Amino acid sequence: MRTASGHLRTALWLAVLSLPVLPLREGKLPFGNCSACAGSACGDRPHMKAAGPCQCPAPCHAWAAATTDPAVLTSPAWARAWQQAGAVAYHPGGGGFTVVDLDNAAAVTWARQTLPTTKTVPTTRGEHWIYRGAMQSANGVRPDIDIKSCMVYARWYGPGTGTIEPLPDAVRALVVKEETTRPLRGEVDSSSSARATWDRSVATGCRHSDTFVQTGLNRGLAKVAACREQGAGSRAYGVARFLANQHTACPGPCGLETLGRQIIDTAVSVGVPEAYAARAVANGFNAVAVRAS
Repeated sequence: MRTASGHLRTALWLAVLSLPVLPLREGKLPFGNCSACAGSACGDRPHMKAAGPCQCPAPCHAWAAATTDPAVLTSPAWARAWQQAGAVAYHPGGGGFTVVDLDNAAAVTWARQTLPTTKTVPTTRGEHWIYRGAMQSANGVRPDIDIKSCMVYARWYGPGTGTIEPLPDAVRALVVKEETTRPLRGEVDSSSSARATWDRSVATGCRHSDTFVQTGLNRGLAKVAACREQGAGSRAYGVARFLANQHTACPGPCGLETLGRQIIDTAVSVGVPEAYAARAVANGFNAVAVRAS
């Protein structure tokens, strides 16, 4: 019981730092879904990949249950899980972070030779390197190396040492492969002077959570940013169409223009002329609007 209370105290401390947390049972596994949520019978939570209506108060759905709400963490529905907890986990992407999970000494050596230095946390077998910024998660990007950010959880091993640095392209490139043919030269690129930011002030009619929207946007931007040689314009079209499709059931407004500005800026950063990028994003949004009409 004393250990369980310690895990809950750790979780509450992390929640104050705006890091969504959840309990893990022995073996570093999340607690199983309740009978109402088993087999996705509930439809899953609203901010999951298969967005659904589930509002279950229990810590179901693994990473998707992670929260910063102390009322939820200390609720009766979570009490049994904390009593049985063997560790605390957190949702890196939900807190705006990416964890490079290095599972042995060889992986750590590779990271020290390849990646920018950042906050480092010792684990039972290797290290976690933590960067500021969220991205798509993936397992096995290199031997014994996983990327943990959006839609996954990571075990909390402690605060670590060092300063958290911005997420570098070298980490993004581990997940999304670059194309090989270079774009045509001679066109002038530009970008907006102030990067637009999506928040509730521009999305008063959006039915999705902030985490859901930001997760989808970050994954899309990472795909566009990875197209350094060719294809960023087409990728921007696809990302815009995908994001617009997520909001077809919202009463609106959903701030798609702000999301589109970020897609355009990212495409421009890898060599796409701004007018072309803006046209690709507009076409992506319009494709969904035409289909839905």
